[in-house]
Amino acid sequence: MQSQVRSHSYFLATQPSNPRNPLFVFLPGMDEIGKELMYIQTAGLEVAFNVRCFVIPPDDLKGWDEMTQRVAALTQLELEKAPRSSVYLCGESFGGCLALKILEKFPQLFTRVILINSASSFSRVPWLTLGSLLFPLTPKFFYKFSSFIFLPFLAHLNKLSSTAREELLKSTRSAPQATANERLSLMRKFNIDQQKLAQITQPVLIVGSKSDRLLPSADEAQRLAKIFPHHQIKILPDSGHACLLEDDVNLYELLLAEKFTM
Repeated sequence: MQSQVRSHSYFLATQPSNPRNPLFVFLPGMDEIGKELMYIQTAGLEVAFNVRCFVIPPDDLKGWDEMTQRVAALTQLELEKAPRSSVYLCGESFGGCLALKILEKFPQLFTRVILINSASSFSRVPWLTLGSLLFPLTPKFFYKFSSFIFLPFLAHLNKLSSTAREELLKSTRSAPQATANERLSLMRKFNIDQQKLAQITQPVLIVGSKSDRLLPSADEAQRLAKIFPHHQIKILPDSGHACLLEDDVNLYELLLAEKFTM
């Protein structure tokens, strides 16, 4: 019997840019099966950065350690091709958890860090924890339908363009149930070594949405800020969890406003 061939995670270059620009590694949320969402979220960054989005194919069910090693290896390859003095790491939601894991293992690889609505609070939200435990029992027909129910928790739909709404729904519906289950399990078991992270000397920008219906992102931003000695906090008062898809939120403009570019 022929063994099943699995895909491997990789870096996607979203837009052409100057190879001499700082490297910007973007780690997206767990539902971002479609690359189109990454184009929306990173739009504008190509002006000042060489952007690479970490794409995890649906059949790639690696754990935190393997994903951490993979991001570090891909980043090193990029630096070998074009050495740079500045390397940014940006993690959003599930990607925020992965960013924290990377900082534990490779604290000197990145010069600046951005955490956006980090899902590191997942295990402290009872209904999410219970839901993730019951998720494997969900019938397949209901799983497809549940995307419509889940969407308003994930994003403030009135703040999204029709294209962003379409792509977000498409992405959540196209994620295989086994993939979603595995990533929910990873978030439920997620933990960090605060002592290691407290030794990070690089600047860290922590962004939290006050109107996040899915996770207590603003509170989590305050909690994470207590760990990092050199941090900035930006609270988005009217944004939801998927804030980077909102029409009035642009990541590059946010970095400029917070003076977080070099």
